[in-house]
Amino acid sequence: MADTPRRSALLPISLTLFGIGLLAIIAIFALFATGRSNLPAWLNIAALLCPAGLIFGVLASIARARRDRG
Repeated sequence: MADTPRRSALLPISLTLFGIGLLAIIAIFALFATGRSNLPAWLNIAALLCPAGLIFGVLASIARARRDRG
């Protein structure tokens, strides 16, 4: 019987962080396009979730590849 691959718990979290950050970046561009210049700090901080999600996703993929390899 073949083993079923275990899913990493970090991958869905990283995708969620990336998605929230991407939505924040889109909101920032939309607000700048409408003429707003003084944006709230929480929106700028939320935009930092995009690269954080990307980093966590890469780390989760590397950990899974190492676990599957040996």
